[in-house]
Amino acid sequence: MAVLLAGCSGAADAPEQGDASTSAHPDRDPDAGDTFVPDPARLPASRSEARDLIGRVIAGPDSFGPGVVKRSPYESDPATWSVLGEDCVWRRQKPAPSVLATLTRSFEAPAGAGKGPVRLAAVVTVHRTREDAAWEMAESIEESMRCPTQQLRAGETIGSLVAGALFGGESGQGSSEDFLSEVGEYRSSELGGPHHYSWQQAQTLRFTVAVTGKGAEGRTKDEIDAWVSKAQGVMLSRLENAVEKRN
Repeated sequence: MAVLLAGCSGAADAPEQGDASTSAHPDRDPDAGDTFVPDPARLPASRSEARDLIGRVIAGPDSFGPGVVKRSPYESDPATWSVLGEDCVWRRQKPAPSVLATLTRSFEAPAGAGKGPVRLAAVVTVHRTREDAAWEMAESIEESMRCPTQQLRAGETIGSLVAGALFGGESGQGSSEDFLSEVGEYRSSELGGPHHYSWQQAQTLRFTVAVTGKGAEGRTKDEIDAWVSKAQGVMLSRLENAVEKRN
C-alpha cells in the first residue's frame, strides 16, 4: 500500500504548467527521469496529429508475439474511453477534456491444445499536457484502492487486485517516467475462473500506454505477463522513435 500512496503523491505533485522548471521546455522536466529528449516539432498539437501518432505507436497482433490475432471489434470508438464509475463498473464514455486522442485495440491468443483463449488489449492516449497524463496515472492508482473488485463488462470481473508503481530510475525502471502494474484474478461467465489478470500502464511526456491480459484455463501467469510486457515494450519503443529529437 505504501507503494500505491507514493505513486499517487508523485503524480499529484507534478509541476504546474507555469512552473519555472518546465517553462523553457514544457515537455521536459529534468527531475522526471526522462529516458530521451523530445523534439517539440514532432509532438502532436492537434487531434488529427495525435490520432496519427497513435496509429504509429499502438500495438498490433505481432507486438505480442506469434499466435496473437485481432478480436472483433478490433478498435474502439475513438470518441470514447473507459471510465470506472463510483459503482466500480467500467463504461465507455466521452474522453476527458484533457485528452487529444485515445484508442483501444483488442486481441486474442486463441484457444487450443487444452488452453482457453487469452483476451488482450492495448491503449494509447495523448493528453494536452504532461500534467494531464500524470493525473491519469494518479487516478489509476486511486481506482485500484477504491475498487478492489471491478466489473469490466457484463459477466466479467477482476478482483484481489494488487498494484505497484515505479518512477523512472527506481529499481532499474528506465523505460518511462512513471510505471504502474496491477495483477489479480479474472472471472468470466464464459471462461470461468479465477484466472490470472495482468495490467501495465506507463507514462512519458504527454502520453500513456497500457496493456491488459486476461487469463483462461491452462494459461500460466508467466505466459500472460510475457505477452503484456512485450507489447508494452514495443509501444514505448515506438513512442520514443516517433517523438525523440534527432541529431
